[in-house]
Amino acid sequence: MKVVILAGGFGTRISEESDLKPKPLLEIGEKPILWHIMKIFSQHGFREFIICCGYKGYLLKEYFAQYFLHEADITFDFSNGSQRLIHSHTAEPWKVTLVNTGLNTMTGGRVKRIEKYLAGQPFMLTYGDGLATVNITDLVSFHRQHGKYATVTANQPLGRFGALNLSGHKVESFAEKPRGDGAWVNAGFFVMQPEVFGYLAGDSTILEREPLENLARDGQLMAYKHEGFWQPMDTLRDKNLLEDLWQSGRPPWKIWD
Repeated sequence: MKVVILAGGFGTRISEESDLKPKPLLEIGEKPILWHIMKIFSQHGFREFIICCGYKGYLLKEYFAQYFLHEADITFDFSNGSQRLIHSHTAEPWKVTLVNTGLNTMTGGRVKRIEKYLAGQPFMLTYGDGLATVNITDLVSFHRQHGKYATVTANQPLGRFGALNLSGHKVESFAEKPRGDGAWVNAGFFVMQPEVFGYLAGDSTILEREPLENLARDGQLMAYKHEGFWQPMDTLRDKNLLEDLWQSGRPPWKIWD
């Protein structure tokens, strides 16, 4: 099953960093967040990716074009016709297809544009800016068992501020990072059948609106509840949080050695 990653947005809420590169290339621990996402899927055996490019998509192509070289020990011999010798490498066993899906195309339109690369097969889909401890193997198993067209991973994000439980003026308890209002939100990490393309129109289609709403109306959208770690990188504050987690040596999403 191929993994489709949405990587074409402008990243306007983190423009301090995304003015120079697309948000999926912003680094956590000296590796693009896109690399971390791909590592999560790869650890569950899913190693074929389709990247939906848009804003500064050429930088995504340049990153993967040079990826093998950057991960290798190499000798350049300029005295003998500029030969190069690869000694060893740690590049991943990935197959990556990068597709120009338009500068201003919406999320649903980007997915529609890569339909021909899926050959009528089920696929996974996620955003290029969120990390989680989702068990991808269990997610796919859940999707196959219920038999509907689409599965979305749902999460209850933590509240941004500490919560006080008060009795008059007395603080009965304090929670530094309580759950928010209890609502389940779209955390990405979808699994979809090819029938979903029938719910997508043109470039202006926003996946999170009519397509998902209509799938839900038709009883074809199921939620995989993930109660563990999930953190999107919407703002510079989010990026700094993910970087701090990485530097702690115990980032929750790191399931590889």
